[in-house]
Amino acid sequence: MNLPTTITNYLSAHTARDLDAAMQWYAADAVVTDDGTTYRGPDEIRAWLGRAASEYTFTTEFVAARQVDDTTYVATHHLEGNFPGGTVDLDFTFSLNEDLITRLVIAPK
Repeated sequence: MNLPTTITNYLSAHTARDLDAAMQWYAADAVVTDDGTTYRGPDEIRAWLGRAASEYTFTTEFVAARQVDDTTYVATHHLEGNFPGGTVDLDFTFSLNEDLITRLVIAPK
């Protein structure tokens, strides 16, 4: 399926580890949940993105996408790298409002 431009542009920036480009796609009151921790607002999300980009070395392969409802989309990625376990399939569940990400939950598939 075709994901909204907001999500494809965000994922490209996220994969490239371009913090400025990734941050432009978040709403001011956005919330991100990753690995059981929730980050709220631009300062916490930017800090999380910076840590996530430098903590491990890994490759990412987009494997699937689906639309849940009018504002929610799931993009599944396969990761391989030097993190615990070495491989994982992750669902990136996005909630959008007016072409901005209001919520992102990253969890194992």
